[in-house]
Amino acid sequence: MTNNKKFDIYERALEFAARTAKFIERLPKGIAAIEYSRQLIRASGSIGANMEEADGALTRKDFINKMGISRRESRESRHWLRLIKATQVIKEQEAGKELDWLLGESKELLLIVSSIIRKTQENNLKFDIGD
Repeated sequence: MTNNKKFDIYERALEFAARTAKFIERLPKGIAAIEYSRQLIRASGSIGANMEEADGALTRKDFINKMGISRRESRESRHWLRLIKATQVIKEQEAGKELDWLLGESKELLLIVSSIIRKTQENNLKFDIGD
C-alpha cells in the first residue's frame, strides 16, 4: 500500500497556500469573511515564502529566524481558519470539508516547522560545544 501524503515541506506549504486561496474564493462576501480572508491569504502564503528564504540563509541563526517566522505564520493561518469555522461564515458542506483539511494541514505544517527549528537548534548547540 502506498502513502499519497506529501513529505516535501516546500511542496506542502505551496499546496496549503494554493488551496487556501481557492477556499477563500468560495467564502461569502460579508465583512467578516472579507477581513478574515485578507489576513489568512497573507499568512498562508508567507509560510512557504519564509521557508524559501530560510533555505537561502547564510547562517544557522538566520535560518532559525526565518523558520520561526514560518512557524508564526502557520499559527496565524490556523487562527484565522479556526475563526472562520467558529463564526460559521461558510455554509456549503464541501467548503466545510476543505476547511477541515486546511485546519489539519496548518497544524501539521506547524509541527513540522517546529521540529525543523528544534533539530537545527540542537545541532547548533552540539556544533558550538565541539568548538
